[in-house]
Amino acid sequence: MKKSTILDQNETTTLLSQMVQRLPLSDTHFRRISQLIYQRAGIVLADHKREMVYNRLVRRLRTLNIDDFGRYLALLESDPNSAEWQAFINALTTNLTAFFREAHHFPILAEHARKRQGNFSVWSTAASTGEEPYSIAMTLAETLGAGQGKFQVHASDIDTQVLEKAVAGVYRQEELRTLSPAQMQRFFLRGTGPHAGMVRARPELTGMVTYAQLNLLANDWALPGQFDAIFCRNVMIYFDKETQEKILRRFVPLLKPGGILFAGHSENFSQISKEFWLRGQTVYGLTKER
Repeated sequence: MKKSTILDQNETTTLLSQMVQRLPLSDTHFRRISQLIYQRAGIVLADHKREMVYNRLVRRLRTLNIDDFGRYLALLESDPNSAEWQAFINALTTNLTAFFREAHHFPILAEHARKRQGNFSVWSTAASTGEEPYSIAMTLAETLGAGQGKFQVHASDIDTQVLEKAVAGVYRQEELRTLSPAQMQRFFLRGTGPHAGMVRARPELTGMVTYAQLNLLANDWALPGQFDAIFCRNVMIYFDKETQEKILRRFVPLLKPGGILFAGHSENFSQISKEFWLRGQTVYGLTKER
């Protein structure tokens, strides 16, 4: 009996060792992964991202019970329409976000909204887990009122997993530290009991935002129309110059006359495209309207 127990323990140890054993990621496989994510999502992976790529993709290999990156790539490429492509994209998409991130943008948005006529519309091009579009919606509700027809926020992202979290609107309370007490009370419900420390966006807030999966590299963008403002912040940094120029050109007809485009703090759209001019801190207008 003791011998059997020792044998079981040894087998368990061996199994655990196999489970945590590092899988080799060859130069060839890393280059191919980089090519595929560029083709599918426009994301450029520099060599220093190799460890990040390994850590994110190895989880998919473990989930699928695959012990070799070559086999995983063969699985992907065997079917261009496989659902695994979305999981591949989700794994390699970076989603760093926060409520009222780059806070100087929101008073500019409010001022812009006050000056416009008719239904005010905004597109959040990289919604991630919802912090940006909900920050936009809260700003507009406080500026224009929350009545139907006052404004609409359309939010999209390439990553389906983060969109699920955005739609649910559930966050850790500490993630809302940039909100005022009035905003917390008006737009969120605090969790109790087993949900203590969590908050959920009220239906009033979630109803202000529509979410959809969208790949900025896709030939067709399913969008509801033109926008008074487009948020494309901290997105272009993952693309090469050619992809950046192409996306910015496609933004031009999507902005209403006098519309504005918000960029991330490390992005300079006027250096990428002659279509836009810098009208404020990381805020752009259309050059042809100057």
